[in-house]
Amino acid sequence: MYQVDVLVQGFPGKAVCHGGLGWSTVTLLRGGGRTVLVDVGAFGVRRELHKQLESRGVAPQDVTDVFLTHAHYDHAVNFVLFPNATVWIGAEELGWAAAQPPGFNPLPELYVAELARSPRVHRVRAGDSILPGLHVLAAPGHTPGHLLLYLDANPTPVLFTGDAAKNRAELLSREVDATGDAEASRRSIDDIWACWRRVPGTVLIPGHDLSMTLDEHGRPVYVGERKAAIAVWFSESIRMMDTIDLCGVHAFGAGYRDR
Repeated sequence: MYQVDVLVQGFPGKAVCHGGLGWSTVTLLRGGGRTVLVDVGAFGVRRELHKQLESRGVAPQDVTDVFLTHAHYDHAVNFVLFPNATVWIGAEELGWAAAQPPGFNPLPELYVAELARSPRVHRVRAGDSILPGLHVLAAPGHTPGHLLLYLDANPTPVLFTGDAAKNRAELLSREVDATGDAEASRRSIDDIWACWRRVPGTVLIPGHDLSMTLDEHGRPVYVGERKAAIAVWFSESIRMMDTIDLCGVHAFGAGYRDR
């Protein structure tokens, strides 16, 4: 069995004027002598990630394994913080990412290059098991080689969807934002639903939202409480800060759409 702790809660949104928020989910698994991180977040999460690991008595050098659902910066760059970890990433994903020229996209070119040459990196494929009870499933669309991770070592299975299903809205609508292949993403969403429904009580941990289970009607319900806010300096003193709560719909209202 694995103890499962969501260290960093993903957020289902993106900035209007400053590009992507990059607030993705980071989860810690401990069991069988292994300390595993499922995705590792972007630069901006480093202080919080260190705090959350420290609060659980986990030092960076204690992490034995890092599983990356895909190569985008907000899920992958912090693998360098865990020097003793074996890094697991899809063979197809890494081959695709390493072949891309530098561009205005979410791929962190220098980190991808390091992944491609590092002896710590193990390339996996759908159907592989990275560790006992941790199985790799294909979910292309968002990126060509995107993978899911399915944990069945616990009485309650856990499905990690990364950005194949970033949030509850994508799961319910089967429409996916920021995908390289919309049709492949729709098929992956169907596969996610099939896997999620297989065992009652299965917990789904998405890339940019709260964890979820299915209620008696088969509808996703959140597990836990959403927490997201920004502290800002809008006054004339650095000692005066305001807090903007990001957990409700405010300024633009429910009808806002990113055109």
